[in-house]
Amino acid sequence: QVQLVESGGGLVQAGGSLRLSCAASGRTFSRYAMGWFRQAPGKEREFVAAIRWRADNTYYADSVKGRFTISRDNAKNTVYLQMNSLKPEDTAVYYCAAAHKTGADPQQDYDMDYWGKGTLVTVSS
Repeated sequence: QVQLVESGGGLVQAGGSLRLSCAASGRTFSRYAMGWFRQAPGKEREFVAAIRWRADNTYYADSVKGRFTISRDNAKNTVYLQMNSLKPEDTAVYYCAAAHKTGADPQQDYDMDYWGKGTLVTVSS
């Protein structure tokens, strides 16, 4: 079993930055593909960014490409999402998720096995 705890959300003005962290329990964290998803009020949950366990492959939604960066520190069992040039449309609850199945696509929420409870990011205009 893996537990994921997000932190780092908050209120920021448009153009500002935030860094989200996701701390994971479990000895095999380094083998999990990790992803960030978000859900805005009244909208479906959507993919934001993902990273493979060796961090050699990263993936981004088109809406955040060039502004957000996902990274991981396997020694600290933590994955990060650096968010720059934030826009009001980035306002959402951000969720961290982990996939342990071989071949899982961390860009797809249905392939993720574990989820955090989320952290709220609010971007004011």
